[in-house]
Amino acid sequence: MFPQFGATAETLSKASTMVFRIGTDAHLYDDPEDVNIAPLLDSKFDSEKCEALKRLLALIAQGFDVSNFFPQVVKNVASQSLEVKKLAYLYLLHYAEKRPNEALLSINCFQKDLGDPNPLVRAWALRTMAGIRLRDIAPIVLVAVGKCARDPSVYVRKCAANALPKLHDLRLEEITTEIEEMVGILLNDHSPSVVGAAAAAFASVCPNHLLLIGRHYRRLCEILPDVEEWGQIVLIGILLRYVIARHGLVQESVMFPFHQADNSKSEEGDLEPDLKLSLVEDNGDMGGWNFESELAHMVSQCYIERPDEYLSRSPNMKKGSPEIKRECFTSGKDNEAVKILLQCTSPLLWSNNSAVLLAAAGVHWIMAPKEDVKRIVKPLLFLLRSSNASKYVVLYNIQVFAKAMPSLFAPYFEDFFICSSDSYHIKALKLEILASIATDSSISSIIKEFQDYIRDPDRRFAADTIAAIGICMQRLPKMAHTCLEGLLAMTRHEVFTCDFGSMAEEAGVLIQAIMSIKSIVRQDPPSHEKVIIQLVRSLDSIKVPAARAMIIWMVGEYNSLGELIPKTLTTVLKYLARCFTSEANETKLQIINTAVKVLIFAKGEDVLTFEKILSYLLEVATYDLNNDVRDRACFLKKLTSSYLDSQSVEADTNCLPENKDLSHKLAKCIFGGQTKPTSHESSSYRIYLPGSLSQIVLHAAPGYEPLPKPCSLLCDGLETNGSGEQATDSDASVTDDPDSVSGSSGEETASHNSSENSITGSSGSDVGDETVSASENKDNADPLIQLSDAGNAMMQNRASQSGSSDLGELMSKRALESWLDEQPGLSTVNTSESSDICRSSARISIGDIRGKVKRKSYTLLSPVNGNGLKVDYSFSSEISRISPLLVCIEVSFKNCSMEPMSTINLVDEESNKVLDNADQASTVTESSMASQDDVPTLVSMEEITSLEPDQTMKRILQVRFHHHLLPLKLALYCNGRNNPVKLWPDIGYFIKAVPMDTEAFISKESHLKGMFEYIRSCTFSDHIVELNKDKSESLLVRDKFLQVSESLALKMLSNANVFLVSVDMPISGNFDDASGLCLRFSSEILSTSSPCLITITVKGKCSEPLNISIKVNCEETVFGLNLLNRIVNFLVEPALAQS
Repeated sequence: MFPQFGATAETLSKASTMVFRIGTDAHLYDDPEDVNIAPLLDSKFDSEKCEALKRLLALIAQGFDVSNFFPQVVKNVASQSLEVKKLAYLYLLHYAEKRPNEALLSINCFQKDLGDPNPLVRAWALRTMAGIRLRDIAPIVLVAVGKCARDPSVYVRKCAANALPKLHDLRLEEITTEIEEMVGILLNDHSPSVVGAAAAAFASVCPNHLLLIGRHYRRLCEILPDVEEWGQIVLIGILLRYVIARHGLVQESVMFPFHQADNSKSEEGDLEPDLKLSLVEDNGDMGGWNFESELAHMVSQCYIERPDEYLSRSPNMKKGSPEIKRECFTSGKDNEAVKILLQCTSPLLWSNNSAVLLAAAGVHWIMAPKEDVKRIVKPLLFLLRSSNASKYVVLYNIQVFAKAMPSLFAPYFEDFFICSSDSYHIKALKLEILASIATDSSISSIIKEFQDYIRDPDRRFAADTIAAIGICMQRLPKMAHTCLEGLLAMTRHEVFTCDFGSMAEEAGVLIQAIMSIKSIVRQDPPSHEKVIIQLVRSLDSIKVPAARAMIIWMVGEYNSLGELIPKTLTTVLKYLARCFTSEANETKLQIINTAVKVLIFAKGEDVLTFEKILSYLLEVATYDLNNDVRDRACFLKKLTSSYLDSQSVEADTNCLPENKDLSHKLAKCIFGGQTKPTSHESSSYRIYLPGSLSQIVLHAAPGYEPLPKPCSLLCDGLETNGSGEQATDSDASVTDDPDSVSGSSGEETASHNSSENSITGSSGSDVGDETVSASENKDNADPLIQLSDAGNAMMQNRASQSGSSDLGELMSKRALESWLDEQPGLSTVNTSESSDICRSSARISIGDIRGKVKRKSYTLLSPVNGNGLKVDYSFSSEISRISPLLVCIEVSFKNCSMEPMSTINLVDEESNKVLDNADQASTVTESSMASQDDVPTLVSMEEITSLEPDQTMKRILQVRFHHHLLPLKLALYCNGRNNPVKLWPDIGYFIKAVPMDTEAFISKESHLKGMFEYIRSCTFSDHIVELNKDKSESLLVRDKFLQVSESLALKMLSNANVFLVSVDMPISGNFDDASGLCLRFSSEILSTSSPCLITITVKGKCSEPLNISIKVNCEETVFGLNLLNRIVNFLVEPALAQS
């Protein structure tokens, strides 16, 4: 390009980049060390001070520690330049918590600035004072906030409202009352921006003190449309909670029939005529409220009580669920507070902010009369079409609305048709909504649309479409015959000869088609006898094990149905017996179950044939290679002994007649009755408030609170529970979220699990010998494997405390659920979410591996450059006694020459902060160490006076690195000669191991979600070498799970100073599948003492390279990301490369 001018594409690109950088501050990020910042801060020119402060903020943005400039920056707070003052305030806000003593020196300047005529200066001063967050100055800050709360400037009052949550975070009980009073003052402000900030402060400081809202309720509703968008979201939630707590729910709303669903018949005579009509007006085309009655009841119930509290008693819902009294409902037509709230939130249904729109829609969904709920439909559909970013969130909330009240979105079913640009998650949600809102008038159009979806190249989406067709046929039986023909056609082999999709994906489509057929057959078995016959005829062409198992299950379940099926049983069982040895394990289990069912209901001449077939199957299964098949055969052989021929019965001479009758009754009880169709979705579906983050992630996110109990707030200020009795503090504590329970007890005490105690000393030498000996003593008493539930952290504690009887009971229940449920298809569907929740794990101990931990060694000076002196260093897990900011490094000196060496020492010539000796260093406190220059501090090591040939000596070096990526430049003196060397840091040792138990780990991890969570994936293969070594060297093959766990733990402990908290092993029938293996490591950052938690999750087979996911939870974003990258790098490295 333009060769005549000597220009190339690269040079032109650089030139254009330079042109765009003109007039910006981008040059501040180029080379942070090219300008001396200290002289610029002391300059008498404001422009140079601005340049220096901008460079400091640029260094902070890049993760550098520039706190050593704190005293010089504090002096510039008194500058008359607004730009210098603002930059200095930003710097102080960042380092005030780390340097509290120096920050106190600037309090006088802040108090002086609070009286400045410029409102910006007053607001900056207040922000900085509140950001220091020291208990000592809390009264001073409180006075300043009180002064600014009455400031004539709107911006200053808004900053005062934003400062209240920071004061509340100090947890000072003596100022709590004053803070709440200031919240009330600011809520009464006439400025909408101040009210929005005050609402956010109310939600953080005193969310349950709803009496403050009652004093200003009407004015808050009137000012709501003018509040800034993010303040509107908070204020809408506060007003909704107040109305429910003060006046209760609306009896004309959709919430009232849900609560009274169980007693509607008994109370029908007492209801008003218009309310009677509201209960039945939705019947007819939609089936009314009977469509998802249990789900509808759960919607309103979960809005008021915690979801886990509701689900814990869902099996006895009708008996144990507390009914809300009629006194807790109010009339929406007569209650002025409800009418004002609905009137003021109606304009917000068309807000540009999607979060505001969802919050307003949630108010109308909960409080509006049934005939007015339709207002939310068109705004939600408009948002669905206009905003691609919020489409997933909107659809998730529409899904709940549509399932609870299908008539809302039934006329707009075309808006939920799939677009080619939709992602898989969007498609899945739209399919569920279409299946929920389908009516007799729209089902034909929806089925035609589904026919196109089945041909989609994404076969997982095609399988979901077939599941949606099954739901539609269950709700609308009129279309069942037409859809059944199409589903039966899909079971034929020629349908799966198309070009797209792999065999595994096509198998998923086939499985889902048979599952849909099975669900329809269960609704009305007598009218679908021929359907079962057609499925049996296709057994020879269907090769998918899960599909075959479901067809065989239907044969056994409906073996006495009609006239055709009993006639084909002999032929079918002979065919299955002939193919038994070549079938998959799940198919074999169903064949045995089906044979038993047929024999129990057999009559006439075929009984003898069925006995011979069952005897043959049980005999073959007894010698099967699979443990489950063998155990099932042995169990059924004893269970059906009373049904088999006389020879087998007489052979058992010890069998008493009573035992025969008992086995006969037991077999009838287990296999005698047909299973009834049940809805599994509503029992496991979790509902949260509309528009909340918890509704998207399907668990209670931090800060989530359900609605208050209706009419729990009285006029005189007394809080009462739902039954009218006065609530106490203990009642209030019961309603708190279990995730917010303090984990201090777990932090203060050591772990009692054997797996944790056995690893206590492996994280570092800071753990004493007493802990190690205690762990060795407990290893003999505690079991090696502890059964736990991976989806519930509290289950782990219960499993560790339960005895052997509880364990046996649990295992027996799981064994029964795995095959007596007699629904094989449910376990084979590709539902990754449910498998993650329900999958079980066992906590294991991999023994004391401290002796196997080998720290990685680095070369500081090679013998070639050092005239025969070889210097290596490795990072130590020891913690410095001088300051936690210092990193301990073990340095090894070896004389590789033939002559002795003398006066060997390592010094830092660039810094004057080197301490002379260890004795002097021991007197230095952490505060003095923290106040030094940011040039790395080096504690001088003991000099080596003489080093003989082939002699090796070691020294401990304590350094404070400038940055976790920048090297420390040192000078190595030997025989009077100076050798410059570089000491490179390792971020894995900028943390220290912190012992904790699993409950404390999970509690801390729950507070470090979202922006404090960083995840990366990589491949791990070190275990393969060890597994192959064990096969070649020993006749005994070591457990693969233990080998993988030990390899991962050794790799982590050898490259980072962490503590192994727990190792969770998945419970699975496949001993080569390591998916679900989870290792947890805990640590703290040396400089800030902030927790840093590491979780490693494994996926893949033990004999192959594993796909592992590394998750780091840390408040320090830059540090957490760099630590995550470091962990990924050394996990990917082969074991030989590290040794």
